[in-house]
Amino acid sequence: MSNTIKASLISDDAIISRIYIIRNQKIMIDNDLAKLYQVETKRLNEQVSRNAERFPEDFMFQLTEDEFENLKSQFATSSLFTGNGGWGGRRKLPFAFTEQGVAMLSGVLKSPVAINVHIQIIRVFTKMKELLLTHKDILLKLEKIEKKMGSHDEQIALIFTYLKRLLNSPHPSRQRIGFRRKDEMD
Repeated sequence: MSNTIKASLISDDAIISRIYIIRNQKIMIDNDLAKLYQVETKRLNEQVSRNAERFPEDFMFQLTEDEFENLKSQFATSSLFTGNGGWGGRRKLPFAFTEQGVAMLSGVLKSPVAINVHIQIIRVFTKMKELLLTHKDILLKLEKIEKKMGSHDEQIALIFTYLKRLLNSPHPSRQRIGFRRKDEMD
């Protein structure tokens, strides 16, 4: 199976599982990207170093010790952190690439695999944005409904109180209105 075909077999879930939130940004770690692009992490980082002007801090940054430890603790059982080139044997802290940084990688990694994987990653980021926007719209609508209902709660409760009184109160006997025969008047 060619590398191009292998790249197209990567599932969206495999990509999504490699997107983390750090510093309130969706990022991907250099090691994960290298695996997806089917290159060594060292080679990926070499290309980034050679093209450093393309990667400002809002495109790529190096994790702090605390961020890296926190990330590792969240995925302690993952094979990413143990041997065989995983994060466990790293000598340097990993680099984190924002969505823009991932997009910029396409300019420095030009293999067919990297191009196909890059397209797939960008599509996943786009889907994630669409989902977040959809959820945001739904949440805003729910908040509006909740605010409307919140102001009406007391009024609705009062209506139910009056309805219960009407249903549960004894009905006084009423005198008939209208024409009555003489034998009915007693």
